[in-house]
Amino acid sequence: MAFRRRTKSYPLFSQEFVIHNHADIGFCLVLCVLIGLMFEVTAKTAFLFILPQYNVSVPTADGETVHYHYGPKDLVTVLFYIFITIILHAVVQEYILDKISKRLHLSKVKHSKFNESGQLVVFHLSSVIWCFYVVVTEGYLTNPRSLWEDYPHVYLPFQVKFFYLCQLAYWLHAPPELYFQKVRKEEIPRQLQYICLYLVHIAGAYLFNLSRLGLVLLLLQYSTEFLFHTARLCYFADENNEKLFNAWAAAFGVTRLFILTLAVLAIGFGLARVENQAFDPEKGNFNTLLCSCGTGASTGASRAPSAECPPRPGWQPGSSRGSRVTTKTEW
Repeated sequence: MAFRRRTKSYPLFSQEFVIHNHADIGFCLVLCVLIGLMFEVTAKTAFLFILPQYNVSVPTADGETVHYHYGPKDLVTVLFYIFITIILHAVVQEYILDKISKRLHLSKVKHSKFNESGQLVVFHLSSVIWCFYVVVTEGYLTNPRSLWEDYPHVYLPFQVKFFYLCQLAYWLHAPPELYFQKVRKEEIPRQLQYICLYLVHIAGAYLFNLSRLGLVLLLLQYSTEFLFHTARLCYFADENNEKLFNAWAAAFGVTRLFILTLAVLAIGFGLARVENQAFDPEKGNFNTLLCSCGTGASTGASRAPSAECPPRPGWQPGSSRGSRVTTKTEW
């Protein structure tokens, strides 16, 4: 792992060298972009990596405000923040998770899942706080009609667009991290499944101009996921600690109900009554029956992506009385 003192050296640009130094390599690339800000010749290109692009002035009652829309240059910004995410991932792993796991003396299977949950707890907690702040300041909670009124929502406030770019950067960095972290082959299909689900839904909300609805749904989803991975970390610390799993099970049902209800309300009733019922990609309008059905079906069909929904640890699945067994379930 990056930032770690090593006694063994690897050949330059070999597979092991890249795995053990990927965060340092990313840090050098980020540093090159930041140095580019110091020179007038390269500053314009450096800003392309750091700041969201496609800003426009939108007239309001108080004057003008700067909003943003999406375009191909967003890929460059996302690429830059992928390297930022890789660096932060390595910092959390090196200075927090590795130190805790050494004290717990976990098995290889539990160690892999401990690292997974540890990283996701940090990400989900920061995302919930950030997303809640954006939703409150933009007034999406106090005015639920704003989730579908004036669709398509082509022009986004800075904090909304930056939030989506960072979300895409995090989930795009996740597949390479499976290789860098040397995740067990048995764990890769499950993790790739929820990574792809998050990417599809977040990118869909961003590209189909459903950013407001996507923010509220992500807030509900991330809250449940944070509780689940917190419960799993507590279980790894003490296998008798199962109370948080009960809380997560209750919260999971409630949040899924809210997500489905909100999706049906916004897509099935809100967007269905909007005047501009047309498919016009140039204007960012995807409000057609086919798109609405596809969006609603994908929201309803996808369960909690990273939650495995296993039985309670140490309890026999399918037992009517929940008889205690000696074998423990690996979470």
